[in-house]
Amino acid sequence: MFFWVSKALGWLASPLAWGLLLAGAGVLLRRRRAGRVLGALAALVVLGLSCDPVADRLMAAVESGARSTYRPDVVYDAVVVLGGLVDAAASRATGEAELTEAADRVLRGFELVRAGRARAVLVSGGLVWPQPGDVSEADRLAAKLAQWGIAPERIVVERSSRNTRENAIESARVAAARGWRTLLVVTSAAHAPRALGCFRAVGLEPDVLPVDRRAGDGKGRSWLPGVAALAKSSDALHELAGRIAYRVAGYTR
Repeated sequence: MFFWVSKALGWLASPLAWGLLLAGAGVLLRRRRAGRVLGALAALVVLGLSCDPVADRLMAAVESGARSTYRPDVVYDAVVVLGGLVDAAASRATGEAELTEAADRVLRGFELVRAGRARAVLVSGGLVWPQPGDVSEADRLAAKLAQWGIAPERIVVERSSRNTRENAIESARVAAARGWRTLLVVTSAAHAPRALGCFRAVGLEPDVLPVDRRAGDGKGRSWLPGVAALAKSSDALHELAGRIAYRVAGYTR
């Protein structure tokens, strides 16, 4: 039940959802002053969150809690690469692992294993909306890592998890079965605090390496609305909603 509720909350946290709900309420009340106010507010919400300075400040606030605890003097038993970086529909169409802008996760994991900073890599990520014949995200990323030269025996696939909570549960199961003691979780900076909280909640104490930072430096940004800025605002608000939902459910520590 939590899985479906969290997905619904994620949609409700998006600027477009806010805009549609406010605009819909405005239409229902169109003959009243409140209807005009709600319609104007809907436009302000969508346009405001579509501006780079606003989107960057939102993302900077979300990423501010991401602190790297990576220890360069440690050879980790495994680096855990969390899913959420494969475009499922595009990958289904091409048969390849079509990566999103969160691709830094698997790239950094690859670099760490190749450099000898980890003995193995655990790729965690299943199918959220599976269709017949689909290949899991973890399997696609494992194939990509093998293509880049990582020995197959060093790649461990976890294809059951659909969200961060399940990433942590399944990673703990794999770690226990293989006797791993030192783990390094690699994920996007915005996602790192929630991910670390989930791993701690299931009894693990991994180090974390935040990557894929998206907050801009505030220089040369335009106040003109843009799709990229709206997407960044949506991602930031989605993560904030996720943190609240996970905290209420007791899934983070």
